[in-house]
Parts: sequence; structure tokens; C-alpha cells
Amino acid sequence: MDHVKWLISVLLLLFLTHLCISTDTITLDHFIKDNQVIVSSGKIFALGFFSPGSSRNRYVGIWYHQIPEKTVVWVANRESPIKDNSGILRIDSQGNLALFQRNQTLPVWSTNVSITGTRNSIALILDSGNLVLLQNDTRRAVLWESFDYPTNSMLPFMKLGWSFRTGVDRVLTSWKSPDDPGIGNYSYRINPSGFPQLYLYKGSAPWWRTGSWTGQRWSGVPEMTSSYIFNVSFVNTPDEVSITYGVKKASFITRMITNETGIQQRFTWNNQARHWIGFWSAPKDQCDFYGHCGPNGYCNPDHPDDFECTCFPGFKPKSSEAWFIRDGAGGCVRKPGISTCQKGEGFVKVPRLKVPDTSAAHIDMSMGLKQCENECLRNCSCVAYASAYAEINGGIGCLTWHGDLIDARTYADAGQDLYIRVDASELARFTKKGLFRKKGVLAVTIVSAAVLFLILVALLRCLVRRLRRAERRRKSKNAFSFTSSSLFEDSVGEKDIDESRRNGDLPFFDFSTIAKATNNFSSDNKLGQGGFGAVYKGVLINGKEIAVKRLSKYSGQGVEEFKNEIVLIAKLQHRNLVKMLGCCIQGEEKMLIYEFLPNKSLDSIVFNESKSSMLDWKKRIEIICGIARGILYLHQDSRLRIIHRDLKASNVLLDAAMNPKISDFGMARIFGRDEIEGDTKRVVGTYGYMSPEYAMHGHFSIKSDVYSFGVLLLEIITGKKNSSYFPDSPSSSLVGYVWELWKEDRAIEIIDSVFGDSYSANEFLKCIQIGLLCVQEHATDRPMMSTVVFMLSNETALPSPKQPAFTVKTSHKGDEILNSERTESTNDVTLSMVQAR
Repeated sequence: MDHVKWLISVLLLLFLTHLCISTDTITLDHFIKDNQVIVSSGKIFALGFFSPGSSRNRYVGIWYHQIPEKTVVWVANRESPIKDNSGILRIDSQGNLALFQRNQTLPVWSTNVSITGTRNSIALILDSGNLVLLQNDTRRAVLWESFDYPTNSMLPFMKLGWSFRTGVDRVLTSWKSPDDPGIGNYSYRINPSGFPQLYLYKGSAPWWRTGSWTGQRWSGVPEMTSSYIFNVSFVNTPDEVSITYGVKKASFITRMITNETGIQQRFTWNNQARHWIGFWSAPKDQCDFYGHCGPNGYCNPDHPDDFECTCFPGFKPKSSEAWFIRDGAGGCVRKPGISTCQKGEGFVKVPRLKVPDTSAAHIDMSMGLKQCENECLRNCSCVAYASAYAEINGGIGCLTWHGDLIDARTYADAGQDLYIRVDASELARFTKKGLFRKKGVLAVTIVSAAVLFLILVALLRCLVRRLRRAERRRKSKNAFSFTSSSLFEDSVGEKDIDESRRNGDLPFFDFSTIAKATNNFSSDNKLGQGGFGAVYKGVLINGKEIAVKRLSKYSGQGVEEFKNEIVLIAKLQHRNLVKMLGCCIQGEEKMLIYEFLPNKSLDSIVFNESKSSMLDWKKRIEIICGIARGILYLHQDSRLRIIHRDLKASNVLLDAAMNPKISDFGMARIFGRDEIEGDTKRVVGTYGYMSPEYAMHGHFSIKSDVYSFGVLLLEIITGKKNSSYFPDSPSSSLVGYVWELWKEDRAIEIIDSVFGDSYSANEFLKCIQIGLLCVQEHATDRPMMSTVVFMLSNETALPSPKQPAFTVKTSHKGDEILNSERTESTNDVTLSMVQAR
């Protein structure tokens, strides 16, 4: 019996050893098979075999050992997968770490280093995530390390960049897809030419640039502040150009990846929420994309003229026609008939920039800024200069440019100064504007004092206005009910409402006038009910028909949406946007008054079998184009630049001629500083129309509206709701079902039957293709609305769409998503959800 127990114990021990080798080392006598792993001494990282995503291919990789969400940070055989479970990772006869497959003598992958002398080596997985091959002797010399050959992830204390001594270039390269860790189309690397900088490349073309090193940060990464969570080390010597990010706290788990969609992202692990949180990414907005405004132009996302591209001083658009249609790719050229060579020229300062591409710039670290100016002035080919390390001791080193200035952009509160060479007349013009460099401090002192005085006057006036307004509120029943917790905690919405009232932009109606117009809000006049409240038809004394949106006291939405809609619609004018006539605010009553549109909302017709024939093929195309033009106006042509965030069929109203008008701006966002693309904790919108990055992560952009438009387009031409059920389809939505038919060249089958033979098959398929392009999973793959309008209006070759998001069948109730916090609303299709971020 004792022998049996002993035998069982031995077999059990062998079985457990077979499943998991608990050491952190591979030796000549100790290898791992497909179902085994080794773990670093601190139990931080594991090395073993895995299959990515839905793939069955087997790879050797490194991942976090104690994080439940398997996160692979390095892959050995990324271009040579093993098709079965016969892989063995061991030290070969040459001393290299090698991966072998059954019945093959040559390795699938190997460290492939030349080892002289004794070939007795070992492989060790470290707590840093670095896999090292060591000489197995007293010196333990490093023969090879995975940190020199990164895949798509950069871990703390890993170097990125060149070692000129060894010839190693450490580069991040994206996976091909979530199911394939092979080398993808994007790479992140240091370009050592000129003054070194990091680039994100798409293929061989620059996609995004960090800007040059300013002494404390990359000039194009303003988030890198002195309180940053990393200890950053930038090395620029004859032997090496590299960047290293060390964490200030050892317990802080973070990684940076180059993903397969062309986004550089940094994540941190939230141990309480048990998931990764993305807290930085690039490119963020259109100004981040390399060369967006062409040569000698710079990108300003907050430009007051609503076009982000501006020519540097002394330059003009290369093509005024392209500039007029907001296409800045051609850039700028020198103004004609001027000379900048020793004829009274000087420099104009352009502040808060990611300075232009420095790969061809000249660098002299021995000069200060004044010496740099004199050096540039002596050389007629020098077009601009700046400090190299602008954030050290007031500026160290001299950067000069001698050709086109490429890929510059402004920031609101970051960046550095760039000095542009201009001729005497241009210098005089900017001198009058006060934009050139002043040598004395007297002028600065006078200006500062004047500014301070004006600020104090403005504050006193504001205080007086607020006190008078508070007194009026106290005395009048018709006063605003929006109050602040203190005198200075005024909301933007309230200020803008007051401003609109003073300027006459926003008429205010008496409550009695609206009550009379709606027959005291009679149920016979009720047009509909939404999350905001009820909507009534009314007729003013002059016979004008109106629609009255009355805020419900019990709505989950309310004051913020009400103020948001007043501020936005009062300032927007476009034939495809609903027109606001005024508002009524009295006591607890808050109402918005719009033009009356007799044909109600688009969904009441297009999804109604008895009414859908009212919209023939030609009219539906006109409606689609009208909606597209309205969104383009919001994104690009209005003076505010807006993301709607709740585009859907019920928010498109139809006038007497069936012209579409976008409505309901309560959820919209005005583009502020660096908010062309951003994140929010408050996700609002409607499930079937929400883009995946917004619904799942709270990340919104103009591409969120493009996604919603794509869904709406597909609904209009098929006559089916996105939430429709397709019993014979694996897809959960109209988008997924259309995608299935498109792949099988059967998309024509889903056209709305009311058209009969009156439609154009080519035009229908073109609309289907545009709709699918708009609903692609990754925002960067979706077209801009300007491109959508062009595609709808012209005969042009269209790209092939990729698989859209949300196509797998799941269980959900109609269009609704449950809120993560309790929020009651009478509208069961609009989401107002708070998510931790």
C-alpha cells in the first residue's frame, strides 16, 4: 500500500510539473512544452505558449502573470506561427534559445546570436518583462534580450531608439490584427536625423510625430508635465539616441502600445475595476496628423475662422481655391515680390507650437537664443529658428530650419516659441500688431499694467451686473430659475442665454402667450413625448404655427440639456437644422419654442408601412444629402463646431416639402480647446446609433457622428430600424445584416420594397457602401463628413469597407441600454450613462 501511495505522489508531482514549470529559467536540461510556462521570480510576468483572439495558431509570448485579462506584451515567433501543440522552447546546441516544432530539425524561431567559447547558456524571464539569454558562468554576460526586439508594447525601463555602437534599432510595430501578432502596418520609432524625434509611421509615411525633445518633454506631447507619473530619460549622444520611461512607483502597472489602427496608446491597470484604463493616445485630432496643413502652414484647432490651417507669417496659401474649401494639404508659399536677404528683414514670433519637423533642421547646442537669432539672420537660407531645449534655463541650444516648415501646430497652454524670418514690410505689419519680439521691458510692463486694469474693470462690471441680476430675480416672478452656489460660479449656458437676450438673438415668450397658443397645453395639441418632456403644437396670435418643447419636472434630463440647446441652436443657422424661435422661462417652467414642421420626425414615416410610400427614392436621397450637409455644417462650417452625439431618425424632422432638419441639441458638445476628440464620463445617446468607442469607452469625436449618420443612411434606404430582428442572421442589427449581404454581393435584397422598380440599383449600392464606410469599427477608418458629402454628390471610386462593429447577435431590449446609475426618463431610447474612466 505504501508503494502505491508513493507512486501516486510521484505521478501527481510529474503531472503538476508538466502543466506549469514554476521556475523562471530555461536551461539545457529544462525546457518548456506548449502547455507549460515559466514565471518571473516576483510572479509579475509569464512566458509560454498562447493563441491570440479567435486564432488557433500557437505563439510563444510574454504576458502579465497575475492580471486576469490576458495581456501579451511580447511575441517571439510573430511571423512564424505553429499550427499545432507540438512546440518546444529550449536551449539548442549552439547555446541559443530556440523554438522547435515536431519532426523539424530547423527552429521556427531563434535568438540567433553568435556565441563564442562555451555554449552553456540559460534563458531567464525577469520581473521587468525582459527575457534575457545569459552566459551560464560567473559573469552572467547578457547575450541577447527581448527588450532589444520589442513587438507592439513598450514596458517601463525598456529603451526605444538606436544604439549606434551595436546597430540595434528598438522599434514598436503593430500587430496585423487582434488575431494575428504578425508585423502590421504601423511602427513607432526614433528618427535620429537632424534633431531626433519619435514618429508613428503608417507603412513608410509619417502618421504622427511627437515633436522634438524640449529638455523635459516631447514638444508634441503636452501631457508630459513635471508631475508626470514617469521618470523620463532621453539620451542623445554619438553612441545612442533613445527614450526610457521609468515609473515612479514600482506598484504602478502601465504599458504603451502601437495598435493595429494607427493609434499610439498608454494604458494603466486598475486593480479595483480589474481592467485596463487608457489615459493617453495620439493622434487625437486632425491637427495631430502629420503635415495636415502642408508645407509652411501650421494647424490651430481653435482658429476663430473655423478653418484650422494658417500660413506662417510671410507666406500665403499655395492654392486659394483649395484653402477656400478648407483643404490645407497643399500648404503655403512665400508671398511674391519680397526679399528676406539682408534688406531690413527680421523675425516674427509664433508662440505655443509643436515646432516643425526637425529631421532636416540644424542643431548647435553651444548657442543661446540671441546667438541663434544672429546666426539665422546671417544666413539667407535660414527661414526660422527656436531654442533646442526650450524648458531648461530659459532655453539652451539653437535649432534652425533652411527649407519648408512641415507639421507644426499650436497648443492652448503648451508648446514653444518659433521665430519666422520675414521681410521688412511684413515685419512692420506685425510690429503694429505687437507680435514681434520686443527687446525692452518697458513696453511689456505698460501692456501688463493696462491688461490688469482692464481685467479689474471687467470683474467689477461683472460683479455689478450679477448683483443687479440677483436683485431682479428676487423681485420678479419671471426671473431665471438658474442659480449658482456663489456669486462667481456662473455657468456658460446662463451667460450665453443672457447675452443672447441682450443682443436680441433669442426672443423670450411670456408663459401666458405659450399657454394660450397651445390651448393651455391641451392633450389634443400634444405632438409627442420624449426624455426631455412633452412637445405641443401651438398657434401664436399672428397665426404662426409653433412647436413647444416643455421640460418635464420629473425628467432624468433637464436644466443642463435645456441650457445647452438654447446656447447652441440660437447661434446656428442652416437650412437643414431646426430653427429655434425663442424660449420661455418662468418659475419652474422651462420651454423651447421652434418652427412647426408638419411632417413630424423621419422615423414616423420611413418605418411606418402606411406612410413610407410618401418618400420615394429621389426624396430619400435628397433627405440623406440634406442630413449630411447639416452635419458637415456642425462639424466644419458653423462658427461653433459641434458634435451632436444623438443623431437618429426621431431627431430628424421634416418640413412641408419633406426637407430634413436636424433637431434636439441637448446632448451636443461644443468643440473647446483640444476637444475635437475627447473622453467623457457621461455617455449619452441611443444604443443602435452609438459608435463603439463612444458606447464602450466614452471616447467621442466627429467620427462618432459619422457612425450615427451611417446607421441612419442604412435605415432610410432599407426602411428598417437598426434594432430590427433578422431571425436567419447571426447579426444583432441592421448594420450587421447589411454587412453579411454586402460580403455575399446580395445587398440589393434589402432595399425598401415600396420603391418597386423606381430606384437606381447602382445608386442604392453606392449608398450601402457609403453607409458601411461610415460604420466601420475603428474611427480612423471612417470618412470625414466633407468626404461623405462629396461621395454622395459625385461619381467617384469608393474604398472597400471593413467589418463594422456590433454585428454579433446579443441579447438586448430594443434600442435601450441600462444606466450604470439610476436615472429615470420617460424616453426609453436615450442613454444617459455614467461610466468610470
